[in-house]
Amino acid sequence: MAQRLKDAAKKLGEAGAKAGGEGGGPNMPGGAAAEAALRALVAAGILGVGAYNSIYSVEAGHKAVVFNRLTGVKNQTYPEGLNFNIPWLEYPTIFSIRTKAANLTTKSGSQDLQMVTIGIRVLHRPNVAHLPFIYQRLGTDYDERILPSIINEVAKAVVARFNASELITQRELVSAQVRKELEERAGRFNILLEDVAITHLTFSPEYSRAVESKQVAEQDAQRAAYIVQGAKAEKETIITKARGQAESTALIGQAMKKNQAFVQLRRLDAAKEIAHGLSNSGNKIYLNSDSLLLNLAPKKEEKVIKGGGRWWTFGLF
Repeated sequence: MAQRLKDAAKKLGEAGAKAGGEGGGPNMPGGAAAEAALRALVAAGILGVGAYNSIYSVEAGHKAVVFNRLTGVKNQTYPEGLNFNIPWLEYPTIFSIRTKAANLTTKSGSQDLQMVTIGIRVLHRPNVAHLPFIYQRLGTDYDERILPSIINEVAKAVVARFNASELITQRELVSAQVRKELEERAGRFNILLEDVAITHLTFSPEYSRAVESKQVAEQDAQRAAYIVQGAKAEKETIITKARGQAESTALIGQAMKKNQAFVQLRRLDAAKEIAHGLSNSGNKIYLNSDSLLLNLAPKKEEKVIKGGGRWWTFGLF
């Protein structure tokens, strides 16, 4: 650009000198004055263009790396704000050092040969101290060149170490191993990772159906076990009740053998219950007192006769 301005000024100076020689005469200094003015204007333009190209601004969250046409990329990084460089000989490249997110979803096989779809989200930024290395080796799109390949490789390697069930029950361990290996691999390229997270983890439809069928079978087995336990408890209840009735019957038999008045006591209890029921009823009932055990008058005479191996009791009135 400076050379073009010089050429334009030269042409304008020659044109002015020619015009001054033709019209003003030898004593008229108009041509030389016009040429001097043009040269001053060109010099000011050159200085203005040079000053404009010698400064550049770095925005917040960015750093600058400067390339020199003679020595190559400088090892120094330039901070935010106004910076200076040599026009034409140097030009800056602005890098963003803000944290950015990278998302990747990949399919891999687990240790028990189940297909797993895993999604990983990585928060990353460049290592500011090694920005010249990143610019020389990787360029400004370093994240697109490096992160997809290493995330995919690390995810497949880690998933292959676990069974499908372990990927669910030990998710924190899986995430920790993924982060450790990603930090190691990204550190070789001077990329810093601030966070690594497993966003989702899904299995094939066949495996999901198998897991669902297994859960249904386990629930059915538990239900059957509860039914068996209930039947056992009911059986023990019936046995206990039968034993209690048998013991009660034996005790009643023993009491009757020892004291005949026990029968009379039971008759009194039964008569009391019948009388209570009839008293609470609003109906009028006429029944035989003997059939309702209400005839509690003492018998005049009882005679016990043993015959046929049994005891027979006869009441005489």
